[in-house]
Amino acid sequence: MDFVTRSLSPQESRVVLSLTEQGRRELDRAEVIAILGVTAKAADHIIHSLRHKGWLERASWGKYLLIPPEQGPEAIGDSNLLALASRITDPYYIGFSSAASHYGLTTQHRNVIWLVTPHRLRDRRIGDTDVRIVNSAPRKFFGFAPVDVLGYKLMMSDREKTAIDCIDRPDLCGGEGEAAYILATACRRMDWDKAVAYLEQIGSKSLLQRFGWLVDHAGAQIPPPERERLLRVVKHARRSIFGSTTSVNNPVGYDDTWRIRVNIPRDDLHASAGLARRRNIKGGA
Repeated sequence: MDFVTRSLSPQESRVVLSLTEQGRRELDRAEVIAILGVTAKAADHIIHSLRHKGWLERASWGKYLLIPPEQGPEAIGDSNLLALASRITDPYYIGFSSAASHYGLTTQHRNVIWLVTPHRLRDRRIGDTDVRIVNSAPRKFFGFAPVDVLGYKLMMSDREKTAIDCIDRPDLCGGEGEAAYILATACRRMDWDKAVAYLEQIGSKSLLQRFGWLVDHAGAQIPPPERERLLRVVKHARRSIFGSTTSVNNPVGYDDTWRIRVNIPRDDLHASAGLARRRNIKGGA
């Protein structure tokens, strides 16, 4: 969006001040008509002008988000795009690489927002950003909570669920190497009991095996009780594979502890190897 000016006409001021005084951040076309007592055509003209000046962004058909006066043009960015995407459907949560970026778990930034919902919807586009819809199985649709993004409340997977989701679906966060990096970074502030409980709730042994191997790969210090909970499940699990089902160059190979064959090139996992251990040493110095 190009910001021509943030100045307001008297009618535009009434719309913005009405929302600001009520502490609200969103409105629809009907409310503009009610606030100003104008025709639908006149309301559309005012909405168009407010959008052009950078005071409103469309969230969905006929619904708009206020860009707060104190934030100015800088408010139009990745964070506000998340707020816009959050209005597409309900229930939902922002997840995968979008959540990882919010928590600082990845250095990669993509022009995609991942919106997880049980509803079957088409992908959307907000400005230059794609909103990709991920249909979640009921047993995986949990582990999210409200977060504040520039004054907007939206639902986002928490740190533990974000890391688990990424290793469950590496294709939604940049591949296996990036999923490993995200988990390794998350290990710095991991609630281990919560993470293991999440894995138990999902009930996928292969996902648990990936998690366990990647935690060891990152050099994280998982508490013995939580580690034992994971290993009890692995003891009765079939051998699984993490990575490609075809041959790759210089694969990591088989790990007997987690009963998993890591068929990923070693170079792809280089950045995450021992990362949690190195961060812990640095933080404790």
